[in-house]
Parts: sequence; C-alpha cells; structure tokens
Amino acid sequence: MSSLQPKLSLRVAQKQILTPGLVQMVSILALNNLELGEMIRQEVMENPVLEEIALEGPAPEEEEEGTDREARTKAPSERVREKEVLETLPAADSANMGGDFEFSQYFDDYFEPSSTATQSEIIEKPSFENFLSKPQTLADHLNWQLGFAVVEDDVRNAASEIIGNLDEDGLLKATLEEISASSGLSVELIEEGLKRVQEFDPVGVAARDLRESLLIQLHSLGEPNPLAVTIVENHLRQVQNKQYREIARAVNRPVNAVIAAVELIRTLDPRPGQRYNKVEPRLIQPDVFFVKVGDTYNIVLNEDDIPQLRLNQTYKKMVEKNSSPKDVRDYVRERFGSALQLLKNIEQRKLTILRVCESIVRRQREFLDFGIDYMKPMMIKEVAEELGVHPSTVSRAVAHKYAHTPQGVYELRYFFSEAVSGPMGNETSLVILKRRVKKMIEEEDSQNPMTDEEITRRLNAEGIQVTRRTVAKYREDMKIPSTHQRRIKS
Repeated sequence: MSSLQPKLSLRVAQKQILTPGLVQMVSILALNNLELGEMIRQEVMENPVLEEIALEGPAPEEEEEGTDREARTKAPSERVREKEVLETLPAADSANMGGDFEFSQYFDDYFEPSSTATQSEIIEKPSFENFLSKPQTLADHLNWQLGFAVVEDDVRNAASEIIGNLDEDGLLKATLEEISASSGLSVELIEEGLKRVQEFDPVGVAARDLRESLLIQLHSLGEPNPLAVTIVENHLRQVQNKQYREIARAVNRPVNAVIAAVELIRTLDPRPGQRYNKVEPRLIQPDVFFVKVGDTYNIVLNEDDIPQLRLNQTYKKMVEKNSSPKDVRDYVRERFGSALQLLKNIEQRKLTILRVCESIVRRQREFLDFGIDYMKPMMIKEVAEELGVHPSTVSRAVAHKYAHTPQGVYELRYFFSEAVSGPMGNETSLVILKRRVKKMIEEEDSQNPMTDEEITRRLNAEGIQVTRRTVAKYREDMKIPSTHQRRIKS
C-alpha cells in the first residue's frame, strides 16, 4: 500500500509549445486575400491602437491647418452658432478624444442648408439589402404552394414537416417514422402530407428515391407509357449500363421500342429540386500575379482589398506621458504589443507567399510559357526543403489561394502534383497523365470503348509506366464511367 502514496518528483523534458503569436502567424498564412481583409477589419474594430490608412485625403497636418484657416475666415455669426453647438456636446466625449475629435459630423447634423435648427432628427432609413433580389429556394416555392392549398391544419403541418426534410435534389431522405417521431404527428398524417407535397411543382419532388420520382413524372404526363413505367420499376440499373438488349428480352419487346422508352425516361428530371437550389458561381480573386516582363516573370501580390495599417500616434503619446493612470498605460502597451505582432505576421505571410511563388515560377517556367502540357511534377516537400521551412508552411501558403498567369487563373496547389515514370526515363506530372487518359477515352469508339488494360498498354507504349489499377483509380477520380457503362449498344 505504501507504493500508492502520493509523492513529489522533478523531471526535465522538452516539448514544443505554440505561442499566441505563432498561432496567429499560422492562421494568417492560411488565409486568402478576402479572408485576410475581413480579419484585419475585425482587428481594427477590436484594437484601438490600429487604424487603417486612408488611400486618399490630406495629411493630418494639412487637415489641422485647413481647419484653422477655415475657422479664421468664418463669419462671426457662424462662430457663435458653433460655440453654442460645442457647449451642447457631452463633456466626457471631448475630454476622452482630445484635439483629434471630429466635429464635422455634428455640423452636418445641426447646420443643414437653409436651416438653423439646433436639434438633429434621427431618421431610420431602410437598408439597401432589403431591396436586393433573393433567389427563391425550393422550400420557399413549396411553402408558397402549400399556402394556397385547401387542406386541414394537421395535414398542412405534416406537409410543412415533409418540406423541411427535403434535400437539395428535392428527395425525401428521412423515413416517415423518423419525421413522425420528431414532429409528434402520426405516421398517417405524415403520409397524407407527403401525398399533398408530391402533387406540387416541380413534378417528382418529395419522392423517397429516384425510382419513385421518375414514376411520379411519368404518371403526370397524362397517359403514361407502360413500357417506360415497367423499365423504371424493374430495370433502372440496366438502363444505366445501357443494356438495352437484356431489357428487351426481359420485357419481351423489340430493342427499338426499349430505346424509345429510354429516350422518354431521359427527358425526365432525376433531380427536380436542383432548379431551385442552383449553386452561385464562386468569386475568385487572384492573390498573386505572375507578370512576364521581357524574359523574366515578376511576382506581384494583390493587395487591393487588404487594408493598410498603422499605429495610432495618440495612444503612443499616452504611453509616453506619465500623467496617464498605470492601468491605462498597461492596457495600451498590451494593445501595442498585439498590434505589432499582427503587423509582423502579415509581413511574414507576404514574404512566405513570395518565396513559394518564386519557387513555383522557377520550376514551372515551361508551363507559364507554353501551357499545361508542359507541367512538371513538383512536391510540397521539395519546395519546403528548398526554402528551409516545414512542409506544412508551404501547404498553408498555397491553400485556397489563386495565381493569375499567362495561361489563366490557377489555384497555387494545382502546380503541385506527383510524378510518374515518363518517356526516356523522365518524370511526367500526374496532371498530364490524367489529361492523357481523359483524351484517350474521349477519342475512343463509343460502341467498343477501351478497357483500363488497353489504356495501360497504350500509355506504356508511349513510355509512361503505370499499372492498370492506377489507371482505374485516376479514371474514377475524374468521374469517368467504366468500360461497360460507356459502351453504347446499337
């Protein structure tokens, strides 16, 4: 029992600890321009020591001289009105802000043209965001139809639950029992609500799977095609594999009739909800430009939307003066330290991205000059060793960032790819290999498509050493169907 008694012991150990400054540097490095600009604006709001440099406008000294000159040229009656206004301002605000207080906002409020009112009127104006058009979602469209439907309240609530459980394709993935348990409504009511929603536009919405959605659309045509209904009910997998002869033998109908029915099925919408859930195009802003000047490439960082920062001199004077309370000076010093750390990390981010881009330009010069067919293999580890940094630093530097090049806009990570053994013993980029496989499949005979083994043999004949399993993996990565699914039977 004595061995279980608590005791004190000393131990020397080494371990890595991420300081707050290092954590901030790592997080800033992974941000793109838009995200960095938003983060800087948030820091400016939270840290009074930081201020954004205005791109236009007179210098502070010029503003003060202009203000004094304007005050001296004002008429006596105007100076009297200004004095009255200043006397109405809260004394605490003037004391806190000192000589840097901006009084023009009060002048704009109190001295409107042709008006001498001494009190400003606060008018709440509607936000311009309220006037912007918002795309109608699938749920909005269905709820709008539900509002006009003549149904009982319980059925309306059940239909609302159904609408709330639809996915982006307009299909119902949750079971009726699950919806009943979460809503407290009976399964019978949920089923009745489901029938109501399935009558709404778009046709085929609220189906529980693809088969049910296609059947709803076929029955909505008035007089459904019996053969098309049979094919949807029993032979969807064979339709996907284009096994029309097998379907014809199973349903005892001519192949031409089966093909005609399949063509009718192809006119249906397998994802009826997608028309109301369109993905908005992404806004891509290049973070860096590769600009060719003469025979060299210059790397220019895009800093248009990144606020330029500086330290507020008023707070600096407050720290230097001993008249300020100690707790105030300590707070301002802490804010100055945080601001300096932020400025240092922003500069470090800029330097790291520039160095990584310089390495990319050196290694991918032929791609920049001639196009994607000249892409060379390049690993993050190799660039990290060249720069003398950790691979994770390079990975963060190229994450979610784009470069504008003579060949178009590419994500920085796109330039990094694995190498495969190419012709004459040289290394070929994985990007080129995938493009070669895709081009072979696009040029193949649709009635007699190539197998992965045949593609492998052709690549090996060209000097690119790969295996059949590798070709199959890359084909699946590019979402290209298998040989059996690509075959079109006459």
